[in-house]
Amino acid sequence: MKFLNENSYDPIPIYRVIDNNGEVIDRREEPNIENEMLLNMYKTMVQLNHMDKILYESQRQGRISFYMTNYGEEGIAVGSAAALAPRDLVFAQYREMGVLLYRGMTVTELINQCYGNHEDPGKGRQMPVHFGSQQRNIVTISSPLATQMPQAVGAAYALKRVPDNDRCVICYFGDGAASEGDAHAAFNFAATLDCPVILLCRNNGYAISTPTREQYRGDGIAARGPSLGIATVRVDGTDTLAVYNAVQRARKYALGNNKPVLIEAMSYRVGHHSTSDESSVYRPVEEIEKWTKDESPIQKLRLYLEQKGLWNTDTDKEFAKEARNIVLKTMQEAEKKKRPHWKEMLEDVYYDMPPHIQKQMQQMEKHLKKYGEHYPLDQHQSD
Repeated sequence: MKFLNENSYDPIPIYRVIDNNGEVIDRREEPNIENEMLLNMYKTMVQLNHMDKILYESQRQGRISFYMTNYGEEGIAVGSAAALAPRDLVFAQYREMGVLLYRGMTVTELINQCYGNHEDPGKGRQMPVHFGSQQRNIVTISSPLATQMPQAVGAAYALKRVPDNDRCVICYFGDGAASEGDAHAAFNFAATLDCPVILLCRNNGYAISTPTREQYRGDGIAARGPSLGIATVRVDGTDTLAVYNAVQRARKYALGNNKPVLIEAMSYRVGHHSTSDESSVYRPVEEIEKWTKDESPIQKLRLYLEQKGLWNTDTDKEFAKEARNIVLKTMQEAEKKKRPHWKEMLEDVYYDMPPHIQKQMQQMEKHLKKYGEHYPLDQHQSD
């Protein structure tokens, strides 16, 4: 008799396409991506980076209430988005703004959401960075960890039952979310019901302040896949091309076999968890600097493009300036826009407003008619 543990097996390897200098490791693995698409991927990552810098400072200045950056994980969002079809359904967490940008959401739409003005599609009801877009097949983000995972698997099961289905579901989650009960339920649900879903874990080293060495035992998140009968791959999340390949092949497998795929994208959360966090308290600055200098997904992809003759230093400076100006201009416009009408907080829940909500609306109207001067109604849209 022999007890088995995490040391009984070799660790699952990490799949890579390019090294830290942008050099292709194995030409057989280099994806056949058109130049225009490659440039769009890189530009999206740079645009995202500038949005992060400016909107983070915007929160620090008290202009918005909350923000979460994507530093170090840009390649996961953009690489995966590029490998999907626009019709595929996305269940995101809260570091997938690159997916939304790549799918066509404008800087204006994203910043309006963060500012919660009347042009925000969510009408100011969600926290900043809790995006959603029905027309782009992106389900609105929820704050609680892992709630999106069983929902995504259920959506994939529904798609599977559609005749001649050509859509899959992708669900993004972090290494911390993988410890939630919803994650374990989702894995088993996906495996036993053979659902065409890609479960993509962003293993960025930290669940808020908890490092992965304290978050779980065993060989990471990927090791859970084979034990449940799920096709699995571990990929370098700082290598945008490796993520692209992994998701492209996962999509083909999921649709071709009506089965789930688990992808563990190894990366590092360079920024703080959110504007409510100060990560220097629980990790050394040298660790952050190493990942920023040596493992930047933006830098790796830029070096790859330069070697192909598609990009250079001057072009990079010019586009960076353009990307920054777009964000600054849009932010200034967004904060001048009025907030949604106060009635929006009582509408859109029911198709026909029930009597108890109608009563609340009437009570609020009477209240504002009597005490309206005590409220900043001029900052909101009026009838």
